[in-house]
Amino acid sequence: MKISARNQIAGTITGITKGATTSHVTIDVGGNTITASITNEAVADLNLKIGEKATAIIKASDVMVGV
Repeated sequence: MKISARNQIAGTITGITKGATTSHVTIDVGGNTITASITNEAVADLNLKIGEKATAIIKASDVMVGV
């Protein structure tokens, strides 16, 4: 798979919480977690399972940081 997004963070799926139409997929990346909100259909199409390797791909026009 080739994609244009440069922010790719590899990790392991640690949780999948399904809602009515969307699921929250949690990925452990070196002791930190990233949570993605994707459709239930995408979870099924990708055949996502806890314990599998996955990559969080972040593409945004703006990223804010506050301290």
